[in-house]
Amino acid sequence: MTGEPYEGLATTFDTAAELYEQSRPGYPPQMFEDLEALLEPRPAAVRVLEIGAGTGQATRGLLARGWRVVALEPGPELARVARRVLAGLGEVEVVVAPFERWQGDGGSFDLVLAATSWHWLDPTVAHARAAASLQAGGSLAIVATEHVLPEVVGDPFFPQVEEAYEAVGMSDGLGGPVPPESVPAPDTASIDASGLFGPAVVHRYLWSRSYSAEEYLGLLSTYSGHIAASPRQREQLFDDIRRRIQARPGASVRKHYLTILQVARVLE
Repeated sequence: MTGEPYEGLATTFDTAAELYEQSRPGYPPQMFEDLEALLEPRPAAVRVLEIGAGTGQATRGLLARGWRVVALEPGPELARVARRVLAGLGEVEVVVAPFERWQGDGGSFDLVLAATSWHWLDPTVAHARAAASLQAGGSLAIVATEHVLPEVVGDPFFPQVEEAYEAVGMSDGLGGPVPPESVPAPDTASIDASGLFGPAVVHRYLWSRSYSAEEYLGLLSTYSGHIAASPRQREQLFDDIRRRIQARPGASVRKHYLTILQVARVLE
């Protein structure tokens, strides 16, 4: 990412804030348990700086552990929804600001967390700003989420539906999702290269969710590439996908997610 820290495709999510809240899945509960274990010795009151909170999909898991959260979200509509849905769940401040420009309490956090948002940041400053936000012994946690296709239980719908994307010129040319075992932890190399953190500990979680046709189209409507498509492309693609799902036994699809947690402690 170059130029302004919040521009281009990064801004598309804010145009679908309510749908984002309704359709985007959360994160495996085990991830938060593992994250807490990695913070040992755990501070009495964990302070978290969350980057790109969206409408609070990961924030909920942080608050459920009694942690205090400053949640940065550059999209004003996403932030508005986050404030509403997180009200009463714990001590959280939702701030409308991109991480690269935020002026806050540097060096005061126990954890900096980016859940499916790190790839939107400016790589020339992200690691340094994260390290500067942490107090001694603090950790950076980057969560990546990938759509995968396990060999035995994966839904064959996803390779097949590539035909629909090709028909409207939206295919990525990859032929659909790949097996989970072929997906590397995407951010450990850059964490190591920064020279600011110790070796990253990696945890991987494979899980799935079923969607009806309308639920799945709602999810697609929150993806940046689908939002940025032309109305004609989107209409044709969604009509094709709806038809394919409704013709299936059970009229549903099962999507497998691979969540990858990468945690590294800041060097003193």
